[in-house]
Amino acid sequence: MKSMTGYGKGMVAGDDFSVSVDLKTVNNRFLDIHLRVGSELAALEPSIKKRVTSRLSRGRVDVTVSMERAGQIAYELNRPLIAGYVNALKQLQQDFGIAGELDINVIARIPGAIQPARNGIDERMTTALEEALDQALDELQKMREQEGEALKKELRERVRKIESLVPVIEASAAGLADAYRQRLQKRIGELLNRGGQVVEIDPLRLAQEVAYLADRSDVSEEMVRLRSHLSQFQEALDAPGEAGKMLDFLLQELNREANTTLSKSTDLVIKEAGLAIKAEVEKLREQVQNVE
Repeated sequence: MKSMTGYGKGMVAGDDFSVSVDLKTVNNRFLDIHLRVGSELAALEPSIKKRVTSRLSRGRVDVTVSMERAGQIAYELNRPLIAGYVNALKQLQQDFGIAGELDINVIARIPGAIQPARNGIDERMTTALEEALDQALDELQKMREQEGEALKKELRERVRKIESLVPVIEASAAGLADAYRQRLQKRIGELLNRGGQVVEIDPLRLAQEVAYLADRSDVSEEMVRLRSHLSQFQEALDAPGEAGKMLDFLLQELNREANTTLSKSTDLVIKEAGLAIKAEVEKLREQVQNVE
């Protein structure tokens, strides 16, 4: 199991250049890649995303790529952009009778007017970028695995707390029928004796009422499903590959069973145990948001 939080860095140097890659990931429902690369590396963006996608499945990924050169860098003019800008200025002078000369400094500051030559990235640099990216991904994955192990330990502890509450609910539920019988007998006796008359209670009718109340508050099925979900949760923690979505689904089911248990029973012990389960599920949900 891996966390979605991590950081990785890679750097490869050539004879006349160096490439560095920084990766930072945080939790996200899907894989969301954000690239920060120079204009000279823009053509490599698709291959960078493909390489990241092959290694990661979930999380927001911020990728920063920078290249430094030791030698002279060749630049090229974006002639269509500059020509359009110059023509627009000339038209402006003509239409409004504005005097003045074109300033080369203004033109040079137009975004994209002057940029590194497109043929400035050779195969050596592309290979170096891929190596630096692989280094960063390896370091990132190592950190995510370490974070994942810490998460797994905490998740197991909380699952064990929920598991310890299930027998409490089952034990209390087992005595509900007798409790209902005693409560009904006492209540009926109090009502009948108010007029000074003593009336014998029909055992069959009393048993029917007790059975009805016990059936309405029966949580045995909920406990069976709860145990099953907890077992599946433990298995998902050890399963290879992506586990976050499965864990999130199982937490929804655990919360559903806890809510049903609370709605069925009025027993104080069961209520307290059910609320404690819901509290642990909510804490689990917060941590599972970081699982890949």
